[in-house]
Amino acid sequence: MKTIMITGIAGGFGKPTALALLQQGYRVAGSVRSKTGKNAAAVAELEAAGAILIEMDVTDTASTEAGIAAAIAQLGGLDILFNNAGVGAHGIQELMAPEDMTRVFEVNVMGVQRVMRAALPHMRAQGHGTVLYTSSLIGRITTPFYGTYSASKWALEAIVECYRSELSGFGIESCIIEPGAMPTAFFDGLIAPQDAARAAEYGAFAEVPAQSNAGLAEMLAATPQQRPERVAEAVVALLERPFGAKPFRTVVDHVGVGPEIERYNSVLHDVTRTVMSNFGIEEMLTLNA
Repeated sequence: MKTIMITGIAGGFGKPTALALLQQGYRVAGSVRSKTGKNAAAVAELEAAGAILIEMDVTDTASTEAGIAAAIAQLGGLDILFNNAGVGAHGIQELMAPEDMTRVFEVNVMGVQRVMRAALPHMRAQGHGTVLYTSSLIGRITTPFYGTYSASKWALEAIVECYRSELSGFGIESCIIEPGAMPTAFFDGLIAPQDAARAAEYGAFAEVPAQSNAGLAEMLAATPQQRPERVAEAVVALLERPFGAKPFRTVVDHVGVGPEIERYNSVLHDVTRTVMSNFGIEEMLTLNA
C-alpha cells in the first residue's frame, strides 16, 4: 500500500486529491495549520474517510520537521510527497508591500524547502520516492495583478528543476502539477495590497484588479469542467504511471490556456535536455519522460 503526505490537505486541491487517493487504497496523511476554525469541516471529512491529519505550519522549521516526522511514523513510511500548500496574492504590483511579498514566498517557496529538507533524508535512505508540487499556469507566464504570486511559482519551478536533476541519482522522481484558475477557497484568501495612499495615485485604474477578479469568477462559473477535482484526477492518473515514466510537468486546464503552456513546456523540455547533454549530464533527467 503506497503512502503519501499532502501539505495543505484541507485546501481546494488537497482535499479532493486526498479523497481520491484514499478511494484508490493509498494511506494518506496531510497537514493543516490548525484542525479547528475554518478547516474543521474539511478535517472531519478527511479523517472520516481515513486520512491522518497533522497540524503543521510550513512557515516554521521546527513545526515542519515535527510534522513530517509524525507523518512518516504514522504512515509507516513515505513513498510520495505532495507539496501542495500555497497562498495567493493579487493586486497592482507597486502597491504590494515587501512584507506581503515575503508572506507569499514564505509559504510557496521557503515552505516547500522546509518540507523537502524534512522529508528527503528518509526518501534518500530508502532509495526511492516520488515528489509532486502544485505550481500554476502562471508559474510559466504572468498576467496583470498576479506578479507576486507568479514570481513565487516561477521560483518554485526553478527550485524543482534543480531537485529533479539532483535527486534522480537517489531514485527520487519529480513531477510538477500546473493547474489553471479554478473556483476554490484560494481566491478567498488572496493577499492583497493595503497601501491606500499609493493606490489613490493610480486613480480609476486602482479599481481594475477587483473588476478583473470579478470577470474571472464569471468565467469560472460558466466553465463547470474547470473544477478542483480535475487536479485530483490528474494526480491519480500520474501516480498510476510506472516509476520513471511520469512526465515532469502536467497541465490541468480546460479554458484554453493549457495548450499554449504545454507548447511552452515542450520547447523548454527540449532546450533543457540539449543543455544538459552538452554538459554531459543528461542522465540526471532519466527519471522523467
